[in-house]
Amino acid sequence: MRSYAPATEAPKAPGAAPPPELNRSDWATLQRLFPYLWDYKWRVLAALAFMVGAKVANVGVPLLLKNLVDAMSFKPGDVQVVLVVPAALLVGYGLLRLSTSLFTELRELVFAKATEGAARRISLEVFRHLHALSLRFHLERQTGGMTRDIERGTRGVHSLISYSLYSIIPTLIEVTLVLTLLAVKFDIWFAGITIIALVFYITFTVTVTEWRTKFRKEMNELDSSAHSRAIDSLLNYETVKYFNNEDFEAKRYDENLIRYRRAAVKSQTTLSLLNTGQQLIIAAGLVAMLWRATQGVVDGRMTLGDLVMVNAFMIQLYIPLGFLGVLYREIKQSLTDLSKMFTLMEKEREIADQPGAPALALQTSPAVRFENVSFAYEASRPILHNISFEIPPGKTVAVVGSSGAGKSTLARLLFRFYDVQQGHITIAGQDITQVTQASVRQAIGIVPQDTVLFNDTVEYNIAYGQPGASRAQVEEAARAARIHDFISSTPAGYATMVGERGLKLSGGEKQRVAIARTLLKNPPLMIFDEATSALDSANERAIQAELRSIAENKTTLVIAHRLSTVVDAHEILVMEAGQIVERGTHAALLGLGGRYAAMWALQQSSE
Repeated sequence: MRSYAPATEAPKAPGAAPPPELNRSDWATLQRLFPYLWDYKWRVLAALAFMVGAKVANVGVPLLLKNLVDAMSFKPGDVQVVLVVPAALLVGYGLLRLSTSLFTELRELVFAKATEGAARRISLEVFRHLHALSLRFHLERQTGGMTRDIERGTRGVHSLISYSLYSIIPTLIEVTLVLTLLAVKFDIWFAGITIIALVFYITFTVTVTEWRTKFRKEMNELDSSAHSRAIDSLLNYETVKYFNNEDFEAKRYDENLIRYRRAAVKSQTTLSLLNTGQQLIIAAGLVAMLWRATQGVVDGRMTLGDLVMVNAFMIQLYIPLGFLGVLYREIKQSLTDLSKMFTLMEKEREIADQPGAPALALQTSPAVRFENVSFAYEASRPILHNISFEIPPGKTVAVVGSSGAGKSTLARLLFRFYDVQQGHITIAGQDITQVTQASVRQAIGIVPQDTVLFNDTVEYNIAYGQPGASRAQVEEAARAARIHDFISSTPAGYATMVGERGLKLSGGEKQRVAIARTLLKNPPLMIFDEATSALDSANERAIQAELRSIAENKTTLVIAHRLSTVVDAHEILVMEAGQIVERGTHAALLGLGGRYAAMWALQQSSE
């Protein structure tokens, strides 16, 4: 016998390893991203080639500028020198400038497909993985914060590639080329001053940015919290109105915004400190370089063109370096955002198919069997205790009982939203844990007690039961669910928008749409979980007759509070506190004079 598995994560012992999102290094995140980009390896290599070409052309501009300045030292009246030398150098200067821009644009054009393709693949994988996670995860998630994490992670792909490939790597290439030229063409001090300034600049930038990262993380967490609060409040708009709590919700939201503002001010203050320190280092390095170059001109070791070239090199180097703090911060933030999204992608599925699991094999309406099933959402609170029953092929079994008895849990287990901790559930003799989840769910249709619709048209919501169904099929299902006349009477007909979660429709209308889409799916196994609870008596009787005719040749599980809806069931199970306390036909259970008979008498008297 298997023991109850813990439903929630156990508390961590002191000194335990941190969560994966805190344990993942930046390098591990880059390694995770690399395969998505390497799918476009030829584009990556072409983009790198264009990037090198752009930087070579960029470094060539100061060299040509030096030659242009030196060429201006000619004798007065020398027409040939005036017309030929400067003109040729000016044309070359213009071509190099054009080449820099051309190579840069070609790099971005070639690599755009790789960037967008990687972002698309990652976003799609996250979306698929979220749908594959268990119901427990989705009941515990914070929708607003999670969507914010995914949004930032997807944006992080673009930012990381843009800042690293378009800014950091080109700057490193240019620094290498410039240092080599300065060391070869002049004395080693020029390269030395540049290296010392760069070391101070990078060390200061990285140190301060690492210190600032905690403020940025705090900003993101508070942003996600505020977004979650706002989304949750808007989704529960009606509840807010029922209790006149608009000011209360605004106050809670404002509390999050105030904390976010404080973190944002701290972040901006430290950013100003970072930018000021960077400019001081850049100014000191530039002054030292120009002083050295001026001394060289005075001593006759350098020409005016050399002085101009050194100045141009420094400007070209320090302009991108001036953004290094921003770039480093954004890259770190992009890596953090990507790490969160990858951690979400790596979250283990609580319910997963066995390796090589076959599809559920069905020929006709299957038999469903629960064998000694025990289950608990949490180990400390068992829900089902050794439940055993069978629904014969093409028959209907009803489950009744008070709220909290475990009735709806049976439907969740049959759908494999959770796996049982003890016992087995079989469909057509096949253990549902040994076959694919998709095939199990394809074989089952459900009309849930709480119907949630997509914010789309009525036609879309009904056709969701069988994507690609024709309009005629949709209308036929709507007629069977007794909602066609209502839809036709609306101005937009089947194009009527139902609103967020179907809130534009009444409870009964939503339930009939749910019935229609399940009828359209037409599965061999049906579950009616309080399928008519939101309907008036007249519509309930009409739809009950329709449901009985639909379920006539299907294996059906009916979960009900109103006993009048299950009197024709092949067998009725009465549940209390997770156990079956009575079972039999309607007449037999009345004859027992037990719990079912008491419930029947109570409902008959209230009606």
